Amino acid sequence: MKDLKLFRGTRTWLPLLVLGLAAPLLHAEAAVPVVDKGDVAWMLTSTLLVLLMTVPGLALFYGGLVRSKNVLSVLMQVMTVFSLLLLLWVAYGYSLAFSGGGALIGNFHKLFLHGVTKDTLAATFSAGVSLPEYVFVSFQATFAGITGALIVGALAERMRFRAVLLFAALWFTFAYLPIAHMVWAGPDGFLFARGALDFAGGTVVHINAGVAGLVGAYLVGPRLGFGREPMKPHNVTFTMVGAGLLWVGWFGFNAGSNLEANAGAALAFINTLLATAAAVLAWLAVEALLRGHASMVGGASGAVAGLVGITPACGTVGPLGAIVIGALASLCCVWGVTGLKKLLRADDALDVFGVHGIGGIVGALLTGVFTAPALGGTGAAGFSIGHQLGVQALGVGITVLWSGLVSVLAYLVVKAVFGLRVPYEAEREGLDITSHGESAYDV
Repeated sequence: MKDLKLFRGTRTWLPLLVLGLAAPLLHAEAAVPVVDKGDVAWMLTSTLLVLLMTVPGLALFYGGLVRSKNVLSVLMQVMTVFSLLLLLWVAYGYSLAFSGGGALIGNFHKLFLHGVTKDTLAATFSAGVSLPEYVFVSFQATFAGITGALIVGALAERMRFRAVLLFAALWFTFAYLPIAHMVWAGPDGFLFARGALDFAGGTVVHINAGVAGLVGAYLVGPRLGFGREPMKPHNVTFTMVGAGLLWVGWFGFNAGSNLEANAGAALAFINTLLATAAAVLAWLAVEALLRGHASMVGGASGAVAGLVGITPACGTVGPLGAIVIGALASLCCVWGVTGLKKLLRADDALDVFGVHGIGGIVGALLTGVFTAPALGGTGAAGFSIGHQLGVQALGVGITVLWSGLVSVLAYLVVKAVFGLRVPYEAEREGLDITSHGESAYDV
C-alpha cells in the first residue's frame, strides 16, 4: 500500500514527530501502516457532521436572518456553492492543496484524484497509523465547501446567482487553495514551516472567508434601503435551529481535525463544547447590559463566534483556555458587528467579517497564548508566547492580504463577465421570485 504523508491540524510537536520518527520508519521495510476501524468510522462521521453544519445548518442560520423575499436565494446559494466546490476539490483542489512540496501551492499530480484508490493511505499524527485516502479527501472537501458558502452571507439579498458561483470558483482556486497549502500541507508549507498553529481552520476557513465577504460588501455595494429601511430577520427560529446544527456539526469540524479517535479528539471536543457555551453567555451578557435584554439572535451569534474563535486552538489549548478564548472572541465579535461595522461603512449583510473574520483573528492570536503549557496548553517545553504570537500574527496578516487581493481581482472579473448585482426592480421584488421563480411563503 502507498503511504501518503499528509499533515492536518498543525500542532507544536508535529514537526518534531515527523523529524524524530522519519529515520526509523524509513529503515523499517517490513512495517505496514495500520488502518484503525475506529479512526475510519470517526472520520466518516466527522465528514457527515461538517456536511450537517453546512446543509442545512449554515443555510438555515443565514436563511432566518434575511427578509422573507430572499430566504430561498440564500438557501440556494449555500447549497450550490457547497456542491460546486466539492466537485472542484476533486478535480484539482485536493492536488493543489495537498500534493507536492511547494511553499505556496502544490502540483497537479493528483488531478481528478489521479493515483488515489481505495488502497492508498493518508498518514495521521501517530507513527504507522493511517486513514484511507478517500476518507481524507472527503473530509477536506467539506472544509473547502463550507468556506465558500460562508461568504454568501456578506453578499445576501442583492448579488446575481451566477455571479456568486463564478466568484466562488475563482476565490476557491486562487485564495483558499494556497492558504490551505501554506498552513496544512506539511513542513514545506510556508506557514507550517514557520510553526503557525491552526488546528481546524481559523486562518484557512474563517479569516479567509471573512475578508472575502468584506471585500464583496464594498464592491457589490449596499442593499437598497440599507440604513434607511428595516431589514430585520424574518425567522429567528430558523436562525436558532441553524446555530444549533452548526454547534453539533462543529464537533466534526474541530475534533475530526485530529484525524484519529483518541485523546486528541477528546481535547478538541471538550474545548469546542466549553468555548461555545462561554461565548453564548458573554454575548448575551453584553446585550443585557447595553440594551436591557438578551436576544435569541444574539445567543445564536454568540455560539457561532465562540465556535469560530476556538477553531484554530481546539487541539492545543486546555479547557480553561478554551473558555477564555470563547468569551473573548464573543466580546470582540459583538464589537465587530456593531462599532466596527459602523466604522467600516460596509453592508456585510449577515456579518461574515464581523463574526468569522474578527472571531478568526482573535482565535488565531489567542492560540499563540493559551497553547503555552503554563496556561494549560499542549505546547512543548520552552514554548514562547511572544514568539508564537509573532508567528500567529504573520499567518493572520498573510491570510488577510492574500484573500483581500484575490477577492478584489475575482470580483472585478465577475463584474466584467456577468455583472455583480441584480437589477433594481429584481432586488425590490426579492431574489426568490426574480432569480429562482419560486417563493418560500405563498400567502
